[in-house]
Amino acid sequence: MEPQAAASEEVRTHWKKLVDPRYIGAYALPNGNDLVVTIEMVRSEEITMMGGKKEVHSIMYLKGQKPMILNATNSKSIHKLYGPYIEDWAGKQITLYGSTAKLGGEMVECLRIRPSIPAKVKQKITGQRLTAALEQIRAGTYTVAKLRASFDLTADQQILVNDLQKELA
Repeated sequence: MEPQAAASEEVRTHWKKLVDPRYIGAYALPNGNDLVVTIEMVRSEEITMMGGKKEVHSIMYLKGQKPMILNATNSKSIHKLYGPYIEDWAGKQITLYGSTAKLGGEMVECLRIRPSIPAKVKQKITGQRLTAALEQIRAGTYTVAKLRASFDLTADQQILVNDLQKELA
């Protein structure tokens, strides 16, 4: 059997994903890039560590991701962004990035939190929603400026909006 060609960057799989750990780690970053996540909640939980030892840790639940064990360094980073109260962190966004730290005498991969609040990312707009927005612009109840400020339009969608502006001019 011949070995398969190397996978492209978009489909490469970190070996740690195959063992399905319970908590997110640096391996979960897409191609090693930053990952913006939304905090759902943080709470203290007793967890069973490797080897069976039980310990109490702060666990941060993330929307659409596995939970993350919060160490003091990452907790302080979130504190600097959003204040000291974990209840205030719910719904807030943070940016995770990969780093290294010394653990048990060896350097290991770890997740860290960027010291700035992530910039708001415009969402894509579906064809159906764009059609509705264009009709609202025609009716005078919505503006092109609001549409462009709210959504990340594709080149084809930009053309539709530009054509509508010419039509209404």
